[in-house]
Amino acid sequence: MNVDPANVQNDPSASMGQELMALQRRHNIAEGIKAILIWLALVALLTFALLQLNIQPPYIWEHAGFVLIGVGVTVGVSLASILFAAILALLGALGRLSNNVIAQGIAGFYVSVIRGTPLLIQIYLIYLGLPQIGQQISARGLPSVGQLFILNAVPAGILALSLNYGAYMTEIFRAGIQSIGYGQREAALALGMTRWQMLRRIILPQAIRIIIPDIGNQFIAMQKDSTLISVMGVWEITFRASRFARRDSKFMEMFLLAAALYWVLTIISTWLQSRLERRMEHAYER
Repeated sequence: MNVDPANVQNDPSASMGQELMALQRRHNIAEGIKAILIWLALVALLTFALLQLNIQPPYIWEHAGFVLIGVGVTVGVSLASILFAAILALLGALGRLSNNVIAQGIAGFYVSVIRGTPLLIQIYLIYLGLPQIGQQISARGLPSVGQLFILNAVPAGILALSLNYGAYMTEIFRAGIQSIGYGQREAALALGMTRWQMLRRIILPQAIRIIIPDIGNQFIAMQKDSTLISVMGVWEITFRASRFARRDSKFMEMFLLAAALYWVLTIISTWLQSRLERRMEHAYER
């Protein structure tokens, strides 16, 4: 049905709707500006309070560049880890939903063990424990196999974060897959689709749209939890900040800088997540 633009312009209800939408946009912009002003006032108040405690901003600016380099490592490790975690989570969710007892047992055991132990312990086991196993294997005449258990700090950190977050995200993926109506599964099978085709073409595209906000939240949390891999000597934000903090006893200055960088990363990630959600909503509407 074609709509004449002239009729739309002459339609009082359409004109009123446009005015209400414009009014709502102006209201949202005004509220956003107010929120930004409040944030700026709070930051200024916090800065003033810290200056009264003899915090030295020149020292922060002097070493900001060195710490800022660690942002690339933090983001890179987090992106790689969330990618592998999503793959593990999908496999874990399919295992939990499978009719195969072995698949259910493996997936359930993985989720239980990883969620039941601290991330820091998992990092130590992977970075320090696996080389011990590798040495024992090498001593038994299999040096090439033993070398596989010795990981550098960055791969060990990515593996630890991936395993940890994959376990938590398994339940997110499982809930997203189960949220798709059973009638759609029956319709896909009735059309002659295999279970893999049904999963790839019907279930996963809808489930991913549902779980995107949760994955975004996990990624934001992962960026902050990546500070734990600094114990392995990975030169990310926290490790770089702690070097000068310990050397010059400027713990407040350097860790405030690190906290500010993580805060900025969180704001950027939240904004990108909201953009992605809106984009997927429009794609779904079409």
